[in-house]
Amino acid sequence: MADLLSKQAYADIAASLELRTQAFIDGRFVAAKSGNTFVTTNPATGAELARISACDSQDVDVAVAAAKAAFEDGRWSGLHPAARKSVLQQFAQLLEDHAHELAVLESLDSGKPVRECQNIDVPETIHTLRWHAELIDKIYDATAPVGNGAVTMVVREPIGVVGLVLPWNFPLLMLAWKIGPSLAAGCSIVVKPAKETTLTALRVAELAHQAGVPAGVFNVVPGSGKEAGEPIGRHPDIAGVSFTGSTDTGRLFLKYAAESNLKRVVLELGGKNPAVVMNDVEDIDQVAQHVVNGAFWNMGENCSASSRLIVHSQVKDELLERVQVHLRDWKLGDPLDPDNRLGSMVSKAHFEKVRSYLEHASEAQLRVVTGGQTEQGVYVQPTIVDGVTPESRLFKEEIFGPVLSVTTFETLEEAIELANDTNYGLAASAYTGNLRNALKLSRGIRAGIVTVNCFGEGDASTPFGGYKESGFGGRDKSQWAHDQYTELKTIWIDAS
Repeated sequence: MADLLSKQAYADIAASLELRTQAFIDGRFVAAKSGNTFVTTNPATGAELARISACDSQDVDVAVAAAKAAFEDGRWSGLHPAARKSVLQQFAQLLEDHAHELAVLESLDSGKPVRECQNIDVPETIHTLRWHAELIDKIYDATAPVGNGAVTMVVREPIGVVGLVLPWNFPLLMLAWKIGPSLAAGCSIVVKPAKETTLTALRVAELAHQAGVPAGVFNVVPGSGKEAGEPIGRHPDIAGVSFTGSTDTGRLFLKYAAESNLKRVVLELGGKNPAVVMNDVEDIDQVAQHVVNGAFWNMGENCSASSRLIVHSQVKDELLERVQVHLRDWKLGDPLDPDNRLGSMVSKAHFEKVRSYLEHASEAQLRVVTGGQTEQGVYVQPTIVDGVTPESRLFKEEIFGPVLSVTTFETLEEAIELANDTNYGLAASAYTGNLRNALKLSRGIRAGIVTVNCFGEGDASTPFGGYKESGFGGRDKSQWAHDQYTELKTIWIDAS
């Protein structure tokens, strides 16, 4: 973990920030063609942070043209792999040099606790870039066994201009998951950050340019989904789109691709993830710590959050007691106070959505074990609701907030059935002291990531993505992430 600064030190950094507010296109900051702007606020206080250029299809056209020109003249795509690696390593170092600034910027823009930004988001962003940079000259192409009459090579080539459309819950880290492999592959990119969280993407693009990423290769177009996201999805010169966000919006990108140039689309979407706790766990206190982390990390604004606790009836009461003990350490409050582990919701609109689920729990007369209330501003108390049945909205719908539903089971088969009773299939956790049960659970649950006796998402070397309505077309992270930014080409040389 990084060394945390004092609350005053973070406040001083916040006061000294010079915010980038214009689009970053072809190596420089530029206003939107329309001259329009939108307000971005600090959700924790409601105070205006800045007015950001509101890009639309005109700006997307300019950004794509710059990216296409950069790709076709080879200023990045044609570089020797070792040269691209060197630039990306320098880029990662610049991010490390500005780590405190980026952590504060991320916290101000999103309401995330600065301790999480400092200890997780920023270090993992840097690590992701370094990991993919190191992989550039270590992915080998192949030959095929075609006999002595020919030589056949199977090679990878960068796909071209790629649109990267980001969510608001992990602005820096999701940016890294996408720019790491796409830039490593040699693509040029057009990034559309979430409208709620634009500031770090603009600063990162500036640092990338300073590190030596050529003009036109890394472009950022802030704006709404309708005004800037849809033009990216429909643009004929964009070869692929990687989108992280809601399942409903993901469906639109498939539609945009079908109605335009059949561009490649990779979707990382929602989740309603189970944490299955058997009655044979060896250390229930440790399980409780993982359950708390899985449910409430990042205020539950996490597509892989363990939002459904599916627990054996014999251990439910003891587990919930231990969960409440550990939850006392998760203080809610000012995101720039490093003592706090829970910040605000990202926006008033999202706060109202999460609050509606608290109201539903009350109306349905479900047992609220802890929490269940909101606080001044857009803060939601970490909440545990017991007695949730599979028919409940709390069981079925992605809340994307600090709300954990509790459902009991009696047999392993019932646990697997409950875990799979969802349209999603992103992540799951299984807790058991029995190896056979661990294998049955990890194989039986239909999800892209299953952790055993822990909560997590793997690391940079492991693929991230889901089954069913949680994902489509590829994976983030790992060497497999490079596949979605490259084309496979067969070269057949006749030697007969």
